Amino acid sequence: MNIFVVFKILGSLLMFFSLIMLPPVLVGLYFHEAEINTFIKSGAVIFVSGFALWLPFCRKKSELKIRDGFLVVILAWMVVGLFGALPFWFSEQTPLTVTDSVFESFSGLTTTGATVLTGLDSLPKSILFYRQFLQWIGGIGIIVFAVAILPLLGVGGMQLYRAEAPGPVKDNKLAPRIAETAKYLLYIYIGLTSLCAFAYWVFGMNAFDALCHAFSTTAIGGFSTHDASFGYFDNPLLEMTAAFFMFFAALNFSLHFTAWQQRNIFRYLKDPEFIFFASIIFLMMIMVSFWLYLTETYSLLDSFRYGIFQSISILTTTGFASTDYSTWQSFIPMMLICAGFMGGCAGSTAGGVKVIRVLILYQQIIREIKRLIHPNGVFAIKFGKSVISDRLVQAVWGFIGAYISIFLVMVVILMMTGLDFETAFSAVAACLNNLGPGLGDVYSHYGNISNPAKWLLCFVMLLGRVEIFTLLVLFTPMFWRK
Repeated sequence: MNIFVVFKILGSLLMFFSLIMLPPVLVGLYFHEAEINTFIKSGAVIFVSGFALWLPFCRKKSELKIRDGFLVVILAWMVVGLFGALPFWFSEQTPLTVTDSVFESFSGLTTTGATVLTGLDSLPKSILFYRQFLQWIGGIGIIVFAVAILPLLGVGGMQLYRAEAPGPVKDNKLAPRIAETAKYLLYIYIGLTSLCAFAYWVFGMNAFDALCHAFSTTAIGGFSTHDASFGYFDNPLLEMTAAFFMFFAALNFSLHFTAWQQRNIFRYLKDPEFIFFASIIFLMMIMVSFWLYLTETYSLLDSFRYGIFQSISILTTTGFASTDYSTWQSFIPMMLICAGFMGGCAGSTAGGVKVIRVLILYQQIIREIKRLIHPNGVFAIKFGKSVISDRLVQAVWGFIGAYISIFLVMVVILMMTGLDFETAFSAVAACLNNLGPGLGDVYSHYGNISNPAKWLLCFVMLLGRVEIFTLLVLFTPMFWRK
């Protein structure tokens, strides 16, 4: 294991991450806020720490192995998450403890959207911008975001991309070189963010709110600049705009690239994952909307307005709220939280187990039913025109089994900290799926739960963001053997 090269990369990433403090400084200057000193001090600490970590190993050159890639990914998320907490801790406007600061940072970088902050409407603009920008950076992934500069450091980037990229199909590249892949991903991400911000501005948001909410929409994050989230604006046009971009951001980015490259919007309709995802969301929207109307929760129009927005927000694991859905009658809130386990498509910024895994699992269940009827029959599982290998099907079963097992264990451990079942269940579901708001005591914020519970949920957020096996592999003796 090239541990020296790992340290060199981590130092480089920290120095790169220090640049993230510059945009909030510019926002603070524009709004004449004293908070700029917080970001200048944080940026200096991060840069010096990164430089100190990089300097002793700056001349070390070696190709990364697969194991090195896993280690770099996990350490990068942990180190950047810890250093990203500095502005929250240094700021006098957000008197957060170390635990709360780390929780807010991890929540932002993992695009979870669970917050410990209240009174957002009165916070400095620079702090609010920083929270949103953290999610935007986390959405593309710290590793993929920085991988374009790794060739300058003398190391390859493909190993990092394989460990970081969400979803079971990790070898698909948009371009032959990983740097080109990262560049195309950034182009799509920036373009989608720009279109989203412009649409928000056109339909009523001011420029600051439009940009900030575009950051968290494209990142499938869910942070807002207001305590009431999207309910603050009370604007159906903004809600439908957000619903469109949340859905679009939850699609596979390689599918966006292919459709753009071929100049063919019908390319989406040829993708099985897209069709399955759109069908599930459509059915969920119809079910929730009609149930809200039948239970006389809202009028017919408002039932569809809130039903469509909240269904898309939760199924894509964004976590925006246009109303207090935790008060909805019957099973709807819990059903939405459970539906969030599916998440978005592979290769997107969404959380969850990913649509492609659910689709493969569904086809495997159908195949087993067919085998009961025709024991000697041969039935293939297909993704489009391609046959899915049994090895990949087994990997999907293993992943989902591990995902559910970890979820149940974490719920029990969280209940041991004193939380009731509803709060513990929804908190773990929200953090593991990078969804954000839960139910019970964690619907509006996570500030009232204990410090041990917050640290545990930070670990759960990280598990969900790197898709559990990337982190769990570090706990196996085989990983550390030569």
